[in-house]
Amino acid sequence: MHKPLHKRQGGIVARIGVVSISDGRDHVHARNAEFIAGKQNGLVASLRSAGHEVVVGSDLVARNDLAGSVAREVASADVDLTIFYYAVWSFPHFTMLAADATPGPLVLVASTDPTEPGLVGMLAAGGALDQIGRRHTRLWGSPDDAGMIAQVGAHARAAAAVASLRGSTFGRFGGRPMGMNTAVANTDQWMRQFGIDVEEIDQYELVLRADKADAGEAAKAREWLERHAAGVHYDGKKLTPELLERQIRSYLAVREIIAERRLDFSGIKGQPELTEHFATMDVTEAFLNDPYDWNGPKPVHVTATEADMDGALTMQLFHKISGDPVLFADVRHYHSDRDIWDLCNSGQHATWYAARSDDPAENLARVNLYPEVFFFPAGGASVQHIAAAGRMTLARLSRDSGDYRMQLMLGDFENYDEATTAELVNRSTPEWPHAFARLDAPAEQFLANFGANHIHAVPGDRRPEMRAAAALLGIRLDEWSRG
Repeated sequence: MHKPLHKRQGGIVARIGVVSISDGRDHVHARNAEFIAGKQNGLVASLRSAGHEVVVGSDLVARNDLAGSVAREVASADVDLTIFYYAVWSFPHFTMLAADATPGPLVLVASTDPTEPGLVGMLAAGGALDQIGRRHTRLWGSPDDAGMIAQVGAHARAAAAVASLRGSTFGRFGGRPMGMNTAVANTDQWMRQFGIDVEEIDQYELVLRADKADAGEAAKAREWLERHAAGVHYDGKKLTPELLERQIRSYLAVREIIAERRLDFSGIKGQPELTEHFATMDVTEAFLNDPYDWNGPKPVHVTATEADMDGALTMQLFHKISGDPVLFADVRHYHSDRDIWDLCNSGQHATWYAARSDDPAENLARVNLYPEVFFFPAGGASVQHIAAAGRMTLARLSRDSGDYRMQLMLGDFENYDEATTAELVNRSTPEWPHAFARLDAPAEQFLANFGANHIHAVPGDRRPEMRAAAALLGIRLDEWSRG
């Protein structure tokens, strides 16, 4: 048994609005108001106990004018998602007016207390919204139903993550790498569909700034790595203290550019120019994706290898939903005899994945810095480790005839004894990081349909949030499982 992993808290805190809809007859509403308020209070308490911020409408909606004014009041609090709550039979046109005043995602929630027809109210309201093409989600249960509260939370986190994309900027260092079409997206489509701008940055800017970066800081970082990593395997040629410090100065340079240009997430081309003439970006990318460096905790800055735009977009969505660093990997090999996938790339996995601990020393104790292999003449360190075991969600945004799709599945990262691990890594490239994954998807289906060579993962089952995000973005969902 592997030891329990520490869970890092973070990500977007979703703000949820709650508007309760009532009956429009004065005498019926007067009878029902206390009942509705009690159910609403229970729902709000459950949502807050689950860690959400909740904005509650100042009145129950029992009149036309209140439908618009209460909904606008809640919307003005910049909520990520709005719940229309049905504890009793509710006049459907109140929902229509409130929805018109609500610009963001809607979830209709019905109380299942049989003493009042809350389900009837939700179905009547939902049907009316269907008639005008207003998308919404429907949930039902008692106010303290943990399953329903979890579903609301998943939709809220997805809504917050999707909203966070709009107005953000992606920093694209370099262009298309090695003819890799799936790494390049249409910037007009990104702005139209996701609200994301793309800032183009030549890699020469990175080289110039790396040469001028603080040498003392680079030496401090190198010594920190030498103290805490399982090994820094200098060979006097492909990996020297000078080359490792060049990689660290590249990290400092990119951090400086990120701050100056207010970049929200990034991708670095790397190959072939930097990998042949300067140094690999493996150390840079690993620590940008980590929640710490030698100076202590820091925000994750999602960064994709090979400037993979759709990969970076997948990672940013995962990170905003979960708060965790996100794995970036090639789908390197399928071990058919074990039904195991080797998710391995040229050295970029965030070191956090070695143990998934908040303590950098615990992670780095499982990380080796090896000299780069023959693909990369410029040399530098490859950040090698075996990803810690645990349940994972894996996904990738890609395009089919220009239209976005999300390919989504559950899996488990597995760890083995030392001899088995050595045998498996030696079948491919032992100097690179590996995640051994058992996917809840048949190999034949995966290989026949997966839309890229890169795949991305975060701990836990994040499928509910990713399903909701796909729906909010209007993206086709291809979800695979063995069931």
